[in-house]
Amino acid sequence: MRWASTKAEVPTPFPVFRDVPPLREVRKKMFREGKEVGFVATMGALHEGHLSLVKHALQENTDVFVSIFVNPTQFAAHEDLDSYPKTWEEDLQKLKQVQDEHAASAGPNAKSKIKGIFAPTVKVMYPTLPPSSDIAGNGSFVTITPLGNQLEGSSRPIFFRGVATVCTKLFNIIQADRVYFGQKDIQQSVVIKRMVKDFHIPTEVRVIPTSRESDGLAMSSRNVYLGERRREDAVVLSKALFAARDLYNSGEVSGKKIRDAAYNVFGQESQLRRKDGKLGGSCQIEIDYIALSEPQNMAMIPDFAKVDPSQGAILSAAVYVQPVDEPRTEKEVGQRVVRLIDNVILEPREKAL
Repeated sequence: MRWASTKAEVPTPFPVFRDVPPLREVRKKMFREGKEVGFVATMGALHEGHLSLVKHALQENTDVFVSIFVNPTQFAAHEDLDSYPKTWEEDLQKLKQVQDEHAASAGPNAKSKIKGIFAPTVKVMYPTLPPSSDIAGNGSFVTITPLGNQLEGSSRPIFFRGVATVCTKLFNIIQADRVYFGQKDIQQSVVIKRMVKDFHIPTEVRVIPTSRESDGLAMSSRNVYLGERRREDAVVLSKALFAARDLYNSGEVSGKKIRDAAYNVFGQESQLRRKDGKLGGSCQIEIDYIALSEPQNMAMIPDFAKVDPSQGAILSAAVYVQPVDEPRTEKEVGQRVVRLIDNVILEPREKAL
C-alpha cells in the first residue's frame, strides 16, 4: 500500500493519509489484529498541550492516529481561519520526538506507536457541498443543543456545530477505541461526550488536564499572536481562575463569592495600571464571561445559588485581548484582537461544608 505525503518527494516520519479509503484499509487490518487505537484530533500548530494528548494516547493504546485539519466550519466569517498558523514540518518533527521519547522510556518492549497522520483536504471532509460558516447555511451538520448554544456557543454561534460535525466525521473515519481532548477546551469536551453518548459512537472520550506555561497561561495555538507585552498581560486570566478555585477549596460554596474572587483579580492586576480605568496593562482586556457551570451539562449556576460540594463545578472564562495601546514594533502595529479561554475544575468533595 502506498501512502501520500505532503509532497511526494519529501519523506515524512509517519505515513500521511490524504483520503479515507487508504486509511480504512489500514484500520481494517488493525481490527483483525485486535489493536487498540487512540486518536488525537488537531488543527496543527502543535504545542505541548497537543503533545500531552499524544503521550497519553501512546501510553494507553497500541496504535495512535493524529489528524491535522483546519476545520473551516468552526470559524465565523470574521474569525482567523486564513491566518491560523500552519507549521506542518515542525508538527511532524514534534510528533516524531514524542514517539521517540515514548519508545525510549518504555524500553525494548514498547509496542505503541503513531500509526499515521490523517491530513485530508477540505473536499475530502466535505465531499458534497462547500463548507458553510453561515448559521443558516446548507450542508450536513451535527448540532448539540442547548449545550452547544451556551457560553462559547453564545459568543461563537457556529463553533460547536462545526466542532461536532468534524468530530463525527473523524470518529467515523478513524473508529478509535479512545479519543483525547484537553481540559482547556472544557465545553468542547462536554459537547463531544454528549455527542458520543447520544449517537452511540463506540469510543471513549478521555479529557486530559490543561497544559500550562510556567507562568500559568494555558497553552494555545493562538498564544503566538499575543506578542511579548500582551503575553504578560494575558496571565491575569489564569490568575483570576486560580484565585476563585482557591476560595472554593477553602470551603466557600457561594456562586457569587466564587465568581467575584475571579473578577477581583482582574481589577487588582490590571485596572490599577491603566490611566483610563479600563482593564489591562499594555493593552485593554475585555471580559467576555466568567461562568460557573454544572460539570455534566455546563448549565449556569446563578449567583444566588451554591455549588453542590458533592458535584463540584466548572469555572470558565473568556477574554478579548486588544492590540497594544502604543505599538513599538512592526509586529505590534499589525496586531489583531486575540480571544483567550481558560477554565479550572472545582473538584467535588465528599461532604458539604
